[in-house]
Amino acid sequence: MEKFAAIDFETANGQRTSVCSVGVIIVENGEITNRFHSLIRPRPNFYTYWTTQVHGMAFDDTKNAPDFPDVWSQIGPEVSGLPLVAHNSPFDEGCLKAVFNLYGLSYPDYKFIAPCRLSRKMHKGLVNHQLHTVSEHCGYDLKQHHHALADAEACAAIALNMFQKTQTDSFEELSAFVKQNY
Repeated sequence: MEKFAAIDFETANGQRTSVCSVGVIIVENGEITNRFHSLIRPRPNFYTYWTTQVHGMAFDDTKNAPDFPDVWSQIGPEVSGLPLVAHNSPFDEGCLKAVFNLYGLSYPDYKFIAPCRLSRKMHKGLVNHQLHTVSEHCGYDLKQHHHALADAEACAAIALNMFQKTQTDSFEELSAFVKQNY
């Protein structure tokens, strides 16, 4: 089975550069082999009432957290060359591109995979295709929704469930199977 990294960002406010937390799950041969979570000092460094209500974090939680480049220096080597699986990939990919741009970093051409899109085809009867709904349908109990590491692990579980259900070993095969059969 294809090695991949499931990733999730939380933001402090409505700006994609305001990542305040990241969770990464590395999956190899169908097993989780590494977990990484870090708080990040967001830019701009303020929290909106709404985002705090969603994930529970506020200014004091990240005021002494490292900046994004320091955190990514630990993650980057781990995910280099791997597909990045993010349930709502336009959001997470947008955050990653925004903070790379903010800090003047050269953005690698990461390949993002969105289980949410595949789920819309594979699980048409669900009430919605939000992370907690799809993960529950796939048999994963997401206890800390909107905690970056918990969300990344739920995303990994969804991807693994899809591989198992379709008997495929790569995202290319999975995508082709879904396109042909759903």
